[in-house]
Amino acid sequence: MILKNLVSSWPLVKLSETSANSSVDYLKKFYQGLPIGAFTAKPEINGRYFYQHDLSQLNFCKQYSQLDTLLDKLLEQLSEQIDEKRVPGIYVGSAHVDQLLPGFRSENDLSALSKFKPLMSIWLSNQSRIAAHHDVPNNIACCITGKRRFTLFPPEQLENLYIGPLDNTPAGQAVSLVDFHQPDWVKFPKFEKALQQAQVAELDAGDALFLPSMWWHHVESLSSFNILVNYWWQTTSSHMGAPIDAMMHALLNIKNLPHEQKEAWFEMFKYYIFNNDSTALSHIPNEQLGVLNPMDDKSSRQIRSMLLNKLNK
Repeated sequence: MILKNLVSSWPLVKLSETSANSSVDYLKKFYQGLPIGAFTAKPEINGRYFYQHDLSQLNFCKQYSQLDTLLDKLLEQLSEQIDEKRVPGIYVGSAHVDQLLPGFRSENDLSALSKFKPLMSIWLSNQSRIAAHHDVPNNIACCITGKRRFTLFPPEQLENLYIGPLDNTPAGQAVSLVDFHQPDWVKFPKFEKALQQAQVAELDAGDALFLPSMWWHHVESLSSFNILVNYWWQTTSSHMGAPIDAMMHALLNIKNLPHEQKEAWFEMFKYYIFNNDSTALSHIPNEQLGVLNPMDDKSSRQIRSMLLNKLNK
């Protein structure tokens, strides 16, 4: 869902309409010198932060730098009007605003989200392409400076997106191995099915996009200087763990079982985990439900303790 002009009244958005220099000066006003993680890359990657051809290494470098230094480099590239294909890549992603830019949020914020206590992050770059990935929290992405293009896919398109390794990832999340600009149809033939379900959203400065939890999204920063601010929030209870941890545990204990046992565990998961029938366990007295009781902080700690004891054996 595109939210036109949702943040067009923010001071940073208004300054970005004036000049990139004005935006940079405004950000520097809040910056207190905290080192920030950044990606840098050679011009040859053309903004596509990804793997080398065999997936054994990344095509960019991860380093810590000063935000003001990175901003000055982006401005320098703009002033020199360098051909975009010859520009070294600079990318800052998912930097926590409250830590990096204390006070920024008091002047630029979506107060309607305050009840969710969202994590507010900032992203800065020259032209870039981030491979399709998913995030667990709900997300509102606000385009502050430049233009952005999001290509979105519903969760059921997982198989058609050819997702790479779960552990060796560019930035923490598994990504699609398909180059959206030059798809290899021989290697990734089912990607055509994914494209049939794709939704494309293009944002100008001041626009925002609501990204539902678990939707795959490929993100392109289309301008020479781009700023995006996003909000992540969960609607689940704080005592819940990360679902990916459960999948890793299943990889350890279920994936390599004999076929018949895997089928049996599939039925177990359907019944105990994915069953929405509130009466399914009514044959068990409430006081004897144990870990099958509705989850709260106490029971979640019990389960974690049980798992730790088993894993440490």
